[in-house]
Amino acid sequence: MFKSNIREVMKAKKITMRDMAKKSGVSVVTLTKARSDEGIAECRLSTLSKIGCALGVKIKRLFDEVEKDGRTG
Repeated sequence: MFKSNIREVMKAKKITMRDMAKKSGVSVVTLTKARSDEGIAECRLSTLSKIGCALGVKIKRLFDEVEKDGRTG
């Protein structure tokens, strides 16, 4: 199971969804999906790469692996 960190990174960098879509070339619908914990696992690596580049972070910063009991691992 994965936890998306995209929302937190965007908030820290004060980037809106509209700005993020323009900067990354990823649609708002796909960004919304990637920002959800359930949706990020379904995102392509190429999509995560575009998001990471637009945010100026490595792909691995965009999510954490979470065990079923909620702990990160």
